[in-house]
Amino acid sequence: MNSHLENLTTEKINKDTISIDTMSTEEILSSINNEDMKVALAVKREIPNIIKAVDSVSEKLKNDGRLFYVGAGTSGRLGILDASECPPTYNTNPEVVQGIIAGGEKAIFKAVEGAEDDEEMGRSIINERNINSKDVVIGITASGRTPFVIGAVKEARKKGILTIGISNNKDSIINKEVDIKITPIVGPEVVTGSTRMKAGTSQKLILNMISTAVMIKLGKVYGNLMVDLQLSNEKLVDRAIRIIECATKVERKEAEDYLKRSDFKPKVAIVMIKTKTEREEAEKLLKSAEGFVTKAIELNRI
Repeated sequence: MNSHLENLTTEKINKDTISIDTMSTEEILSSINNEDMKVALAVKREIPNIIKAVDSVSEKLKNDGRLFYVGAGTSGRLGILDASECPPTYNTNPEVVQGIIAGGEKAIFKAVEGAEDDEEMGRSIINERNINSKDVVIGITASGRTPFVIGAVKEARKKGILTIGISNNKDSIINKEVDIKITPIVGPEVVTGSTRMKAGTSQKLILNMISTAVMIKLGKVYGNLMVDLQLSNEKLVDRAIRIIECATKVERKEAEDYLKRSDFKPKVAIVMIKTKTEREEAEKLLKSAEGFVTKAIELNRI
Protein backbone atom coordinates (compact mmCIF):
# COMPACT_ATOMS: atom_id res chain seq x y z
CA MET A 1 0.00 0.00 0.00
CA ASN A 2 1.61 3.29 -1.07
CA SER A 3 2.28 5.69 1.77
CA HIS A 4 2.38 9.36 0.89
CA LEU A 5 2.09 10.01 4.60
CA GLU A 6 3.46 13.53 4.32
CA ASN A 7 0.28 14.53 2.49
CA LEU A 8 -2.00 13.45 5.35
CA THR A 9 -3.41 16.18 7.59
CA THR A 10 -2.60 14.06 10.64
CA GLU A 11 1.08 13.99 9.62
CA LYS A 12 1.51 17.68 8.88
CA ILE A 13 3.38 20.10 11.14
CA ASN A 14 1.24 22.23 13.45
CA LYS A 15 2.48 25.80 12.98
CA ASP A 16 0.98 26.87 16.32
CA THR A 17 3.15 24.44 18.29
CA ILE A 18 6.34 24.58 16.26
CA SER A 19 8.23 26.08 19.23
CA ILE A 20 6.66 23.90 21.91
CA ASP A 21 10.06 22.56 22.99
CA THR A 22 11.02 26.03 24.28
CA MET A 23 7.71 26.79 26.02
CA SER A 24 7.05 26.91 29.76
CA THR A 25 4.89 24.21 31.33
CA GLU A 26 1.91 26.57 31.34
CA GLU A 27 2.41 27.41 27.67
CA ILE A 28 2.71 23.73 26.72
CA LEU A 29 -0.50 22.84 28.54
CA SER A 30 -2.34 25.86 27.13
CA SER A 31 -1.25 24.89 23.61
CA ILE A 32 -2.53 21.34 24.08
CA ASN A 33 -5.79 22.62 25.54
CA ASN A 34 -6.27 25.09 22.67
CA GLU A 35 -5.83 22.28 20.15
CA ASP A 36 -8.20 20.00 22.07
CA MET A 37 -10.92 22.65 21.82
CA LYS A 38 -10.97 22.08 18.07
CA VAL A 39 -11.86 18.40 18.46
CA ALA A 40 -15.47 18.70 19.64
CA LEU A 41 -16.24 21.10 16.79
CA ALA A 42 -14.75 18.69 14.25
CA VAL A 43 -16.92 15.90 15.68
CA LYS A 44 -20.00 18.15 15.63
CA ARG A 45 -19.58 18.65 11.89
CA GLU A 46 -19.83 14.87 11.47
CA ILE A 47 -23.12 14.43 13.35
CA PRO A 48 -25.13 13.83 10.11
CA ASN A 49 -22.86 10.86 9.36
CA ILE A 50 -22.89 9.67 12.98
CA ILE A 51 -26.71 9.66 12.83
CA LYS A 52 -26.53 7.26 9.87
CA ALA A 53 -24.15 5.04 11.83
CA VAL A 54 -26.29 4.99 14.98
CA ASP A 55 -29.53 4.24 13.14
CA SER A 56 -27.88 1.47 11.12
CA VAL A 57 -26.16 -0.14 14.12
CA SER A 58 -29.35 0.05 16.21
CA GLU A 59 -31.32 -1.76 13.53
CA LYS A 60 -28.69 -4.51 13.26
CA LEU A 61 -28.51 -5.05 17.03
CA LYS A 62 -32.31 -5.15 17.30
CA ASN A 63 -32.18 -8.09 14.91
CA ASP A 64 -29.56 -10.06 16.87
CA GLY A 65 -26.60 -8.58 15.01
CA ARG A 66 -23.24 -7.68 16.55
CA LEU A 67 -20.98 -4.64 16.41
CA PHE A 68 -17.26 -5.02 15.80
CA TYR A 69 -14.70 -2.22 16.21
CA VAL A 70 -11.49 -2.87 14.26
CA GLY A 71 -8.35 -0.79 14.74
CA ALA A 72 -4.60 -0.75 15.35
CA GLY A 73 -2.66 0.94 18.15
CA THR A 74 -4.60 3.73 19.85
CA SER A 75 -7.60 3.24 17.56
CA GLY A 76 -7.77 -0.47 18.40
CA ARG A 77 -7.46 0.18 22.12
CA LEU A 78 -10.26 2.75 21.99
CA GLY A 79 -12.53 0.21 20.32
CA ILE A 80 -11.75 -2.38 22.99
CA LEU A 81 -12.35 0.20 25.73
CA ASP A 82 -15.77 1.14 24.36
CA ALA A 83 -16.78 -2.48 23.82
CA SER A 84 -15.68 -3.53 27.31
CA GLU A 85 -17.86 -0.87 28.95
CA CYS A 86 -21.10 -2.04 27.33
CA PRO A 87 -21.72 -5.15 29.51
CA PRO A 88 -21.41 -3.43 32.92
CA THR A 89 -23.16 -0.22 31.84
CA TYR A 90 -25.96 -1.70 29.74
CA ASN A 91 -25.96 -5.40 30.68
CA THR A 92 -25.24 -6.50 27.12
CA ASN A 93 -23.79 -9.89 26.29
CA PRO A 94 -20.00 -9.46 25.76
CA GLU A 95 -20.50 -10.94 22.28
CA VAL A 96 -22.74 -8.06 21.16
CA VAL A 97 -20.08 -5.33 21.02
CA GLN A 98 -16.50 -6.48 20.43
CA GLY A 99 -13.19 -4.76 19.88
CA ILE A 100 -10.52 -6.19 17.58
CA ILE A 101 -6.95 -4.86 17.64
CA ALA A 102 -4.14 -5.61 15.19
CA GLY A 103 -1.68 -7.93 16.93
CA GLY A 104 -4.25 -9.46 19.24
CA GLU A 105 -4.63 -9.15 23.01
CA LYS A 106 -0.94 -8.51 23.70
CA ALA A 107 -1.13 -5.39 21.50
CA ILE A 108 -3.48 -3.78 24.05
CA PHE A 109 -0.52 -3.30 26.38
CA LYS A 110 2.47 -3.21 24.06
CA ALA A 111 2.97 -2.33 20.40
CA VAL A 112 3.29 -5.40 18.16
CA GLU A 113 5.82 -4.84 15.40
CA GLY A 114 4.27 -4.72 11.93
CA ALA A 115 0.80 -5.89 13.03
CA GLU A 116 -1.01 -2.88 11.59
CA ASP A 117 0.64 -3.41 8.18
CA ASP A 118 -0.87 -6.87 7.68
CA GLU A 119 -3.86 -6.42 5.37
CA GLU A 120 -4.31 -10.17 4.98
CA MET A 121 -4.63 -10.57 8.75
CA GLY A 122 -7.36 -7.93 8.69
CA ARG A 123 -9.21 -9.93 6.06
CA SER A 124 -8.84 -13.22 7.93
CA ILE A 125 -10.12 -11.80 11.23
CA ILE A 126 -13.55 -11.31 9.64
CA ASN A 127 -13.75 -15.02 8.88
CA GLU A 128 -12.21 -16.12 12.19
CA ARG A 129 -14.90 -14.25 14.14
CA ASN A 130 -17.67 -15.57 11.88
CA ILE A 131 -18.77 -12.01 11.16
CA ASN A 132 -21.76 -12.06 8.82
CA SER A 133 -24.36 -9.87 7.13
CA LYS A 134 -26.35 -9.48 10.37
CA ASP A 135 -23.37 -7.65 11.89
CA VAL A 136 -21.64 -4.27 11.57
CA VAL A 137 -17.91 -3.58 11.25
CA ILE A 138 -16.54 -0.16 12.21
CA GLY A 139 -12.99 0.42 11.01
CA ILE A 140 -11.08 3.03 13.03
CA THR A 141 -7.89 4.54 11.60
CA ALA A 142 -6.58 8.08 12.03
CA SER A 143 -4.66 7.97 8.75
CA GLY A 144 -7.49 6.24 6.90
CA ARG A 145 -5.02 3.84 5.30
CA THR A 146 -3.95 1.34 8.00
CA PRO A 147 -3.65 -1.97 6.07
CA PHE A 148 -5.04 -4.20 8.86
CA VAL A 149 -8.19 -2.08 9.08
CA ILE A 150 -8.52 -1.73 5.30
CA GLY A 151 -8.27 -5.50 4.92
CA ALA A 152 -11.02 -6.01 7.50
CA VAL A 153 -13.51 -3.57 5.97
CA LYS A 154 -12.81 -4.81 2.44
CA GLU A 155 -13.51 -8.40 3.44
CA ALA A 156 -16.57 -7.38 5.42
CA ARG A 157 -18.03 -5.41 2.55
CA LYS A 158 -17.35 -8.27 0.14
CA LYS A 159 -19.48 -10.47 2.40
CA GLY A 160 -22.35 -7.98 2.42
CA ILE A 161 -21.63 -6.75 5.94
CA LEU A 162 -22.44 -3.12 6.77
CA THR A 163 -19.20 -1.16 7.12
CA ILE A 164 -18.50 2.18 8.79
CA GLY A 165 -15.21 4.07 8.72
CA ILE A 166 -13.89 6.54 11.29
CA SER A 167 -10.80 8.40 10.10
CA ASN A 168 -9.20 11.84 10.33
CA ASN A 169 -8.12 12.54 6.76
CA LYS A 170 -10.25 13.57 3.79
CA ASP A 171 -10.36 11.34 0.73
CA SER A 172 -8.60 8.51 2.57
CA ILE A 173 -8.54 4.90 1.42
CA ILE A 174 -11.04 3.74 4.04
CA ASN A 175 -13.63 6.24 2.80
CA LYS A 176 -13.64 4.41 -0.54
CA GLU A 177 -14.17 1.04 1.14
CA VAL A 178 -17.05 1.65 3.58
CA ASP A 179 -20.79 2.32 3.44
CA ILE A 180 -20.82 5.14 6.01
CA LYS A 181 -17.95 7.60 6.38
CA ILE A 182 -17.22 9.58 9.57
CA THR A 183 -14.28 11.93 9.07
CA PRO A 184 -13.61 14.53 11.78
CA ILE A 185 -10.77 16.73 10.51
CA VAL A 186 -8.95 17.79 13.67
CA GLY A 187 -5.87 19.22 11.96
CA PRO A 188 -2.17 18.58 12.64
CA GLU A 189 -1.25 17.26 16.07
CA VAL A 190 0.52 19.20 18.84
CA VAL A 191 3.43 16.79 18.45
CA THR A 192 3.68 15.99 14.75
CA GLY A 193 2.08 12.65 13.90
CA SER A 194 1.06 11.83 17.49
CA THR A 195 -2.45 10.74 16.55
CA ARG A 196 -3.15 9.40 20.04
CA MET A 197 -3.87 13.06 20.83
CA LYS A 198 -6.52 14.99 18.83
CA ALA A 199 -7.31 12.20 16.38
CA GLY A 200 -7.63 9.67 19.21
CA THR A 201 -9.76 12.05 21.24
CA SER A 202 -12.14 12.56 18.31
CA GLN A 203 -12.44 8.79 17.89
CA LYS A 204 -13.22 8.35 21.59
CA LEU A 205 -15.95 11.01 21.42
CA ILE A 206 -17.50 9.36 18.37
CA LEU A 207 -17.43 5.88 19.89
CA ASN A 208 -19.06 7.31 23.04
CA MET A 209 -21.78 8.82 20.86
CA ILE A 210 -22.39 5.69 18.82
CA SER A 211 -22.55 3.17 21.67
CA THR A 212 -24.52 5.46 23.99
CA ALA A 213 -27.08 6.47 21.36
CA VAL A 214 -27.48 2.86 20.21
CA MET A 215 -28.10 1.64 23.75
CA ILE A 216 -30.65 4.40 24.32
CA LYS A 217 -32.42 3.34 21.12
CA LEU A 218 -32.42 -0.26 22.38
CA GLY A 219 -34.28 0.70 25.56
CA LYS A 220 -31.33 0.50 27.93
CA VAL A 221 -32.03 3.95 29.39
CA TYR A 222 -35.08 5.41 31.19
CA GLY A 223 -34.99 9.19 31.34
CA ASN A 224 -31.23 9.53 31.52
CA LEU A 225 -30.80 6.64 33.97
CA MET A 226 -28.86 3.46 33.09
CA VAL A 227 -31.63 1.10 34.16
CA ASP A 228 -30.13 -2.03 32.60
CA LEU A 229 -26.77 -1.93 34.36
CA GLN A 230 -25.06 -5.16 35.40
CA LEU A 231 -24.84 -5.40 39.20
CA SER A 232 -21.35 -6.89 39.38
CA ASN A 233 -20.11 -5.11 42.52
CA GLU A 234 -21.31 -3.24 45.63
CA LYS A 235 -20.94 0.17 43.99
CA LEU A 236 -23.27 -0.83 41.16
CA VAL A 237 -25.82 -2.37 43.54
CA ASP A 238 -25.88 0.92 45.44
CA ARG A 239 -26.22 2.82 42.17
CA ALA A 240 -29.13 0.60 41.15
CA ILE A 241 -30.93 1.37 44.41
CA ARG A 242 -30.40 5.10 43.85
CA ILE A 243 -31.62 4.78 40.26
CA ILE A 244 -34.83 3.11 41.45
CA GLU A 245 -35.27 5.84 44.08
CA CYS A 246 -34.79 8.56 41.47
CA ALA A 247 -37.07 6.95 38.87
CA THR A 248 -39.95 6.14 41.22
CA LYS A 249 -39.56 8.58 44.15
CA VAL A 250 -39.76 5.75 46.70
CA GLU A 251 -37.61 5.68 49.84
CA ARG A 252 -34.30 3.81 49.83
CA LYS A 253 -35.55 0.87 51.90
CA GLU A 254 -38.47 0.30 49.51
CA ALA A 255 -36.17 0.64 46.49
CA GLU A 256 -33.85 -1.96 47.98
CA ASP A 257 -36.77 -4.31 48.64
CA TYR A 258 -38.05 -3.99 45.06
CA LEU A 259 -34.56 -4.57 43.69
CA LYS A 260 -34.42 -7.90 45.54
CA ARG A 261 -37.95 -8.82 44.45
CA SER A 262 -37.03 -8.07 40.83
CA ASP A 263 -34.09 -10.50 40.99
CA PHE A 264 -31.75 -7.51 41.02
CA LYS A 265 -33.00 -6.09 37.73
CA PRO A 266 -33.44 -2.31 38.17
CA LYS A 267 -35.55 -1.99 35.02
CA VAL A 268 -37.99 -4.63 36.24
CA ALA A 269 -38.11 -3.07 39.71
CA ILE A 270 -39.04 0.32 38.24
CA VAL A 271 -41.86 -1.16 36.16
CA MET A 272 -43.11 -3.12 39.18
CA ILE A 273 -43.34 0.07 41.23
CA LYS A 274 -44.75 2.25 38.46
CA THR A 275 -47.42 -0.26 37.42
CA LYS A 276 -48.08 -1.81 40.85
CA THR A 277 -47.43 -5.28 39.45
CA GLU A 278 -45.32 -8.25 40.48
CA ARG A 279 -42.12 -9.31 38.79
CA GLU A 280 -43.62 -11.76 36.29
CA GLU A 281 -46.14 -9.21 35.01
CA ALA A 282 -43.51 -6.45 34.87
CA GLU A 283 -41.25 -8.71 32.80
CA LYS A 284 -44.12 -9.44 30.40
CA LEU A 285 -44.80 -5.72 30.00
CA LEU A 286 -41.13 -5.05 29.27
CA LYS A 287 -41.01 -7.86 26.72
CA SER A 288 -44.08 -6.46 24.96
CA ALA A 289 -42.46 -3.01 25.04
CA GLU A 290 -39.19 -4.36 23.54
CA GLY A 291 -37.35 -3.38 26.71
CA PHE A 292 -38.46 0.26 26.88
CA VAL A 293 -39.55 1.23 30.41
CA THR A 294 -41.74 4.16 29.31
CA LYS A 295 -43.59 1.97 26.79
CA ALA A 296 -44.02 -0.80 29.36
CA ILE A 297 -45.64 1.62 31.80
CA GLU A 298 -47.92 2.96 29.05
CA LEU A 299 -48.97 -0.56 28.04
CA ASN A 300 -50.20 -1.20 31.56
CA ARG A 301 -52.56 1.78 31.25
CA ILE A 302 -54.24 0.47 28.11
